[in-house]
Parts: sequence; structure tokens; C-alpha cells
Amino acid sequence: MSIIKQDVIDALKTVYDPEIPVNIWDLGLIYDIEIVNDSVNITMTFTSPTCPMMDELLAQVKNVVGIIPGVVGVNVKLVWEPAWDLSKMSDAAKIELDLTNQGW
Repeated sequence: MSIIKQDVIDALKTVYDPEIPVNIWDLGLIYDIEIVNDSVNITMTFTSPTCPMMDELLAQVKNVVGIIPGVVGVNVKLVWEPAWDLSKMSDAAKIELDLTNQGW
């Protein structure tokens, strides 16, 4: 069974930062998704290196992607470069957080 990238994205959209009412995909925390054989490699960041929920969110990412049919491995690479900023957010997230008039 081949893994579909949209299935990975849909799974990631179920993970929310508890401090911000937006999922991690729309927040722009996911920088890359690579599917190699039956493993999913995810490159991601956080809004801050001091995020108190970092370990829990990383575990959630591995769990929700790991239950996708056909996935045998999930590798998450945490990066700080490029640094996250508000411009990485989706338009839906900007609307949800009322950031639409910020001149992005």
C-alpha cells in the first residue's frame, strides 16, 4: 500500500498546539514531508525553542502519522532554521487568529 502525502497532512491537521487554537499544519510548523518506502520523514519546528509542550506534540505527530495504513515508521526531525515566523501560517490560521490585517 502506498502512502499518500495528503493522508499525512490530514493526520497532522489533527494535532493542535494547546496554547494556540490552530493545528500544527496551518501554523506552518511542518517544513517538509518525505515518504520513503513505507516510512514518513517529517521536518518541523516550533514557534519557540522553549515550547513547554514540545515533547508531547512530537509524540502526537509520531502517533497520528504512525496509525495511517501502510506507515511502518515515522521520523521527526526538529529544526530551528529557518526560524518560524507568522508568515509561515496558512491564510485559514491567520483568519482564525485575526491576523489578516498584518500586511503579509
